[in-house]
Amino acid sequence: MAMLEDLESLQFDYGMEEEDRSWLYLQGRFRGLMIKGCAHATFFCKLLRNLRQLLHEKHISTDLETRSLDDTPDDDELKVGIIGGGHLGKQLARVLLQLVPIPAEQLRISTRRPETLGEERSAFWDELQKLGVQCFYRNSRLVGWADVIFLCCLSSQLPHICSEIQTSLGKACIVYSFVAAVPVPRLNLLLKHTNILRPQYQCFEGFANLWGANKEIIAALQDPVILQATCPFNPAGGIILNIKWLEGLFYAALNVCTAEATPHLPALQFMNEVFLSVHDEDCGEDGASCPQFQLQDFVSKVYAKNLPRARPFPWFELTAVQLRETPLSRHLLTNTALRDHLMHLYCDSFGISPTKEQQPVVSTGSPSQ
Repeated sequence: MAMLEDLESLQFDYGMEEEDRSWLYLQGRFRGLMIKGCAHATFFCKLLRNLRQLLHEKHISTDLETRSLDDTPDDDELKVGIIGGGHLGKQLARVLLQLVPIPAEQLRISTRRPETLGEERSAFWDELQKLGVQCFYRNSRLVGWADVIFLCCLSSQLPHICSEIQTSLGKACIVYSFVAAVPVPRLNLLLKHTNILRPQYQCFEGFANLWGANKEIIAALQDPVILQATCPFNPAGGIILNIKWLEGLFYAALNVCTAEATPHLPALQFMNEVFLSVHDEDCGEDGASCPQFQLQDFVSKVYAKNLPRARPFPWFELTAVQLRETPLSRHLLTNTALRDHLMHLYCDSFGISPTKEQQPVVSTGSPSQ
């Protein structure tokens, strides 16, 4: 492919009329949305995996006195399902396998025509087969197995898919939707499920296209310039992620703790360890100036005051979190130190350090979308 990159006749815009060239920015926008979507899904899975491992380690240490190690269930690995084997589903699978990394046996794909993965996409299918990834067409079976389900289908296919899977969805299963045309309230109605996360992106004109037209998604996410442009607070490249996604991520993590019946104080400790453990040079040696999550950051002061020490957090409806203001909303908007730490965590999870000139930008967007 590198030998062909400079051949003018093979370029996307070869032969395009001059009046049509004004639309070429859409190509960069499409690629930018693909890269950002895969990056944020990777970050989400990394954090959930780390949290589940902490919970699992805690359970092992607690149960050793009453249980042998052989009797302790080894279920800390995050199980991920992808519904849709098109371009997005294929790219997402590759990114999750390599960059989280999700073990091949913990990733499964359900697509309407799994046989075409062998006919039309033989290289990708062979790659999955060699790694041990299961690919089939049974959406209800997939959601009954997975901890996280990524919807990578067309909006026209969604009503049928939702009718197939709604009765198989466990309460703790997180549905992560890439179906841009279907807002959260509609997803809630179709799935009869509240544990749904949907990233919302806002696009702006006038920004340079830095998304690397000839790079694979994985290679793009290993480029420090592109990776930093995917940071949730960074508008570089003309695309910014709505902050409600971050709120949803935090409350989804709390739900993971609640599903394990973890009391709220240890749950807060785990949240601080997973989300606020990466520091910069301004934090000091003892980290005393670093932000720490408090109970009132997630629930009202009245609820916090009356919550017994041994009780877990309440179950949070992620659909409601993304549609209205929460105790965390103002905290994220006003606490610069918290945003700085999250930016460092994001970059560190991909193995890079943020540049000094990178300043967090917050997009609140429209909460109804």
